[in-house]
Amino acid sequence: MTSPSEQLKSVASPPGKPKQVWKKRTASFSRWLHLYLSMLTFFVVLFFSITGLTLNHAEWFDGQQVEHKFTGAVPAAWVNVPDTARIKKLEIVEALRNRHAIRGAVSDFLIEDDQCSVSFKGPGYSADAFLNRHDGTYKLTETRLGLFAVLNDLHKGRDSGPGWSWLIDLSAGFLVLVSLSGLVMLFFLKNKRVKGAIVAILGGIICYLLYWLLVP
Repeated sequence: MTSPSEQLKSVASPPGKPKQVWKKRTASFSRWLHLYLSMLTFFVVLFFSITGLTLNHAEWFDGQQVEHKFTGAVPAAWVNVPDTARIKKLEIVEALRNRHAIRGAVSDFLIEDDQCSVSFKGPGYSADAFLNRHDGTYKLTETRLGLFAVLNDLHKGRDSGPGWSWLIDLSAGFLVLVSLSGLVMLFFLKNKRVKGAIVAILGGIICYLLYWLLVP
């Protein structure tokens, strides 16, 4: 049996309305999501911000191109066969990787009457080998374009593999969530949501005007 004081307390402090509880929980969750997603994607935003600058002004960060040339030979039996389907592609690729520390993925393996050509591509990196189909000798040229070329290719997702492509997609999704959670937070700030919405719309208009004025 409840005391009069407990009854009075329950009457004075009625439970919150479902709508108010929903608003409070939504506001709290949006703050939590915005905070931790911002921290999670901090280095992603920093990376794409810096590489956006280096990519837009590549001439400022033009590193020295370094080339290395190699020669060698693979067993002639690997390439000197009438049936091109029997050419030892995997063995050739692995031999080149092991002998010359080649990195990057194989982008092309072309077979012609007199030679085979193998191309490796990676961020800021390429290696091209040409093999004589008669005797198995080859010439290999490896090109390294420097750190900023690597960063720029990573920014564009060029020659960086499917794993990095997935990372870019996930980063884009996280940044969308960060933006939307920040917008949700704004609408729970009674004193700032109208001004904030006006500023957001104004920013969109400014971006469109800059595009219309500056882009040929």
